[in-house]
Parts: sequence; structure tokens; C-alpha cells
Amino acid sequence: MRLQDLKGTYDIIFSLGDLCIASLKLRQNNLRPYAGVLDWMATPSLSDVNRLLKNRFIGFMDLPNLRIIGYAGEHYICVSDDAYHFVSNHDFEVGKNSLSHLGSYPEVREKFDRRIRRFLEKTATCQRILFIRTEGDLEEAKKLEKVLSGLVKHDFRVLLVNHTDVNGLVEDNWPLKKVCAIQLPAGNKFTANDHIWAELLKDIHIKQ
Repeated sequence: MRLQDLKGTYDIIFSLGDLCIASLKLRQNNLRPYAGVLDWMATPSLSDVNRLLKNRFIGFMDLPNLRIIGYAGEHYICVSDDAYHFVSNHDFEVGKNSLSHLGSYPEVREKFDRRIRRFLEKTATCQRILFIRTEGDLEEAKKLEKVLSGLVKHDFRVLLVNHTDVNGLVEDNWPLKKVCAIQLPAGNKFTANDHIWAELLKDIHIKQ
């Protein structure tokens, strides 16, 4: 799939990690009406995300699988989901939570359950969905396409962005029907590519 095939209007757009880059760019370009499940988590392995989606989020952030790592800055506790190898940096605020106890777990659990229900409802009912993922190789993308084909009832597309040693946008021509893969410069990837993201997303719209 090529970039031009992503243009058009979608019912919803979801980030699939690996950091918060996709969520930030969607928000900056007014394409994020509400939060997704993986928006603010570190999900470094696309293979683990594929497994999560195939499992329909079963076991995700379950308390027995959580491990407190340390502080994530001044305001949050860093927590690992060891079942899926994900890391939460923005869910457990200091105060109710400490390095020995997750006091706000019930509220965090409720938040994720709400986002999971919405995600599964949208994948079952929306006519056209766009997913955006940063970082992943061809084999992982093939598996993602297969998993989403079993999860999404109607049409979907995937924009997969890898950050590499390139000077600008490079479009890959992977032999996948539903995934468009590109490369963007890796240096300061949170902010330096804002103009490229704006160009990427200018012909993509959310149905009003």
C-alpha cells in the first residue's frame, strides 16, 4: 500500500504505539477525538502488540502481572506489564501510588477497561479505521495485518512509521494490501518531524 491510498475520511484513528508519538501527532492535527488503549504507554515490540490484539486485550494490565519499576519523572510511578512487556509511565500518579503500592489501581483499571470496550466496539462497527504505529519490521507488519483482518469487521488501513537514518520522508514499497510503511528521520523524533507529520495527515480526516 502506498501513501496516496491512505487519503480520505475515517470513522476513527487509533494509535498502536510504540511510544506516544502517534497520539501526539494525531492530537496536534485534530484527528484524536478521544484516547486509545496504547496512546501513552511504551510498547516497544510490535509482536507483543499483535499478541495483545489477537487476545483481544485479555490479561492486559492485570494486577498480578504488574511490576513497579521506579519513578517516571516527578509525578508518576513507572509500572511494567510483564505479561506483554509494556511500560506505563503516565497512569499511576505519585501520592496515591508509591514504590511499594499501587493505590489508584482500581481507577486505572476502570480507565483501561473503558478504552478497551470502546476500541473493540469501534473495530466491530466502524466502516473505515486507520491505525498508526511507530516502529516495526515487515514480518511484524504482516502479522499485524492478519490480526487486524480478524478483528476489524469492515475496512482498515495501517500507517507504519519507522525512524531511521534518513534525511526526510522515505516511502517503502512493502507487498502488503493494508499497510503503508514509511521512514522518517530518527533525530529528535518527538518534535523535529512535525512538518512532515502535518503533510502526511493533511488529506486524512475524521468523519464528523
